[in-house]
Amino acid sequence: MADHPARQIPNEAWPELPTLDVWQDTCATLHLWTQIVGKIRLAQAPLINHWWNAALYVTPRGLTTSAIPHGARAFHIDFDFVGHTLRIGTSEGAEEAFALETLSVAAFYRKTMAALDALGLDVTIWPVPVELPEVIPFEDDEQHASYDADAVHRFWRALVQADRVFTDFRARFLGKTSPSHFFWGAFDLAVTRFSGRTAPPHPGGYPNIGDFVMQEAYSHEVASAGFWPGTGLGEAAFYAYAYPALDGFSTHPVAPDAAYFHADLGEFVLPYEAVRTAHDPDAALLAFLQTTYEATADLADWDRDALERTG
Repeated sequence: MADHPARQIPNEAWPELPTLDVWQDTCATLHLWTQIVGKIRLAQAPLINHWWNAALYVTPRGLTTSAIPHGARAFHIDFDFVGHTLRIGTSEGAEEAFALETLSVAAFYRKTMAALDALGLDVTIWPVPVELPEVIPFEDDEQHASYDADAVHRFWRALVQADRVFTDFRARFLGKTSPSHFFWGAFDLAVTRFSGRTAPPHPGGYPNIGDFVMQEAYSHEVASAGFWPGTGLGEAAFYAYAYPALDGFSTHPVAPDAAYFHADLGEFVLPYEAVRTAHDPDAALLAFLQTTYEATADLADWDRDALERTG
């Protein structure tokens, strides 16, 4: 496999992140804010396989919906984690914006919907969070109301680095592969490779989300990897898993040494801090992505010669 010419990415590009307990309240609030924005995109965009129409994307300043259709018009919603602003812009050039600060989820919901109304964008969403064990309707949620701007900025900077390496990894595959995209349901950045074969129906059972959603997401065999703040783990980390689950996957050798199989989560985990402090963070993360993919592809007998780029 041909590599890109050597690129020196200074380790300081990978920011130090606070442990999850330090910014848990802000993380939970921001997660719910992204669900509101993501649901707006979901309500307007036509279904694309595996719900790719619903995801957000990393930008040089934050996260974006990209262009959302609205009749003959289009609009976008951007989280700016540099200027800490939410911006909504239309294809006619109109824009509404408000500051990202200590706002409750209910206040954020009201401001966002009011901005859409001011731009003549009639959008209706189901105003209830998903994929969380306990949910409060957005318009009633005064409980989640934290915003640590420095923690958010650091997390976004980590997303920029993860997105860059995920996109590099994606480019090495000739088969069907997802973009590097941010799923607001689980609050994670993910990239997924596909064998091309259909998978058994997903059993579902996730909290506050219909089984049909998971069945669409996992309609085909996948080797998936991602990055999340570490809810359920306690620290930000990268993950990798296969669907359907494979015998021998948990004991398959993977790299780097800091990677391990987390039995409760059912996936391989690589702490973000181990990547950030590695001599070559890009190489460490790429090794994790490649070896966990190989665990899936080899155990499930994927046609690697046809699917992988070799030059």
